[in-house]
Amino acid sequence: MERKYALLGESLKHTMSPPIHTRLFELKGREFSYEIIELPPEQLEPHAGYLKSLAGFNITIPHKMGIIPHCDKLAESAKRYNSVNCVDNKDGVHTGYNTDCDGFLASVRAMGAELGGRVLLLGCGGVGRMMAIEAALAGAELYIAVLESDLPLAEQAKKEITAMKPDAAVNIVLTTKIDASLGYDLLMNATPVGMYPRVDNCPVSDEVIAASKAVFDVIYNPRETQLLKKAKAAGKKYCGGMAMLVWQAVKAHEIWDGDSYTNEEVQAIIEEMQQLVEKDFPAAK
Repeated sequence: MERKYALLGESLKHTMSPPIHTRLFELKGREFSYEIIELPPEQLEPHAGYLKSLAGFNITIPHKMGIIPHCDKLAESAKRYNSVNCVDNKDGVHTGYNTDCDGFLASVRAMGAELGGRVLLLGCGGVGRMMAIEAALAGAELYIAVLESDLPLAEQAKKEITAMKPDAAVNIVLTTKIDASLGYDLLMNATPVGMYPRVDNCPVSDEVIAASKAVFDVIYNPRETQLLKKAKAAGKKYCGGMAMLVWQAVKAHEIWDGDSYTNEEVQAIIEEMQQLVEKDFPAAK
């Protein structure tokens, strides 16, 4: 019987998930299907039965928390973030995972950067919170830089991190007051600054980029944001958001079917998906 997988979300017009998962299935010679299911939050309950009939599925906004009551078990990653983006169905037992953190960690590793040392994170909402927690758990000396309006978000993240790791070193600074003289092993952007269509914006000064050994940007459209272009020009290690998207999908396939992929295979898919984005958004080149 053909195994069926899907992506659950609300507005999925520009999602990259189907082509990514299709390529991952093809690489292993698996003829599985991957569909898109668009539902508003109030429609989740009535469709839960169908979702549970699938071999597995991914979840994106706004259902990452709403899906939790429909899981029989939660993996550690899902408990840590109270957020599920991947569900696996093994013999009718549905386990919820958060593979965003796996995708993030794999991306940082793949570009040869360290999560330890001194890490500067721009932004702290959603994916930024996850990046903050992972960096702190990895033993980094973390600086979270936010706008004044986001100080409460950063304080909340610091509180959560300290509860998990009492000796964590977490500092909160305003984006306008980042100290470039400190020097950073890794600079991470979790803000939408520089994203298509406002591709000329950069979230930090050239001094901060110069003071960083490696740069990771969660944005994948355009493939090279102003931040990454400047990092590249300065000879820094750098990585864009498509890597995280593909690596978290790879983790889902490990969970669902026990499949594993080489670094070369994953890099080829990242490249292919970046080209797809550029085709859809020619102005983003």
